[in-house]
Amino acid sequence: MLQEKEPILTIKNVVKQFDLQDGKKLTAVDNVSLELYSGECLGIVGESGCGKSTLANVITNLETLTSGEIIYNKRDISKLKWEELRQNRRKLQMIFQDPSESFNPRMRIGQIISEPLLNFKLMNKADAELKTKKLLQMVGISDEFMNKYPHQLSGGQKQRVAIARALSLSPEIIICDEATSALDVSVQEQVLKLLINLKKEKGLSYIFICHDLAVVRNISDRIIVMYLGRIVETIDSDRLTTAAVHPYTKALLASVFSVKKRENTEIEIIKGEPPSSSDIQPGCSFNSRCTKCRDICFKEKPELKEIEKGHLVACHLSDE
Repeated sequence: MLQEKEPILTIKNVVKQFDLQDGKKLTAVDNVSLELYSGECLGIVGESGCGKSTLANVITNLETLTSGEIIYNKRDISKLKWEELRQNRRKLQMIFQDPSESFNPRMRIGQIISEPLLNFKLMNKADAELKTKKLLQMVGISDEFMNKYPHQLSGGQKQRVAIARALSLSPEIIICDEATSALDVSVQEQVLKLLINLKKEKGLSYIFICHDLAVVRNISDRIIVMYLGRIVETIDSDRLTTAAVHPYTKALLASVFSVKKRENTEIEIIKGEPPSSSDIQPGCSFNSRCTKCRDICFKEKPELKEIEKGHLVACHLSDE
């Protein structure tokens, strides 16, 4: 069991708020705690605006957290500054949804991948070039692409280059923020298989963020479901379809399209819109859209509780 190991990354009570012009605060991440274990792929799923990407930015120090702790190698990395922060990024890399926005369009592919190696002075230019060729081969791209520019590559090829660049510094953790969402289904499958194989070969740990529950379920060992900045359920991926408890998790499952569905069956859609993150009301944040809502759901915010080993739920229904 993964939970019997020592976690490689621990997030404790993390809150991220943004100041609004009217003096209010938007709470993008609301008291989130989680653990990532060595060699694990932890999936995070939820609708757009639920705080997934903000959480990723906080973990990688692209955003400064409002409160809480991020423990990696027994240190709170949210407090790191300057050179310590820079060195920490060698072991904690991120793959973005649109690699084009993280590439310098004037740099060739070989330069994009070798740049981290040279910046950290891990090797000279000649060795970095050889390393770049090996990294490209590792992600299934010919080294002939080294002299091409980003605009000359397809979406799938650019995402593979982004993976190669993330691997260049031999990280322990890679955060994939919607890394396959913009790709065609066939290319998406190729990239997912590549990530799975690299995880096995390199012993990597992933945080895989996606709004597509079917994709997350296929690649993850455990799944965290987020809604309006909070974790509402944590469950092993192989038990998701049979043991999910939270109404929001069940609604996400019911909305997944399957080619195996019979004729005349309808995809269930979660009705209504999430409330504003800048005006969070008392009670459960899902109460306005939940078909099983009761009086207590409007009065008390449910706590995230372990209902069985490794399975956590924040729902008043779980107390019955």
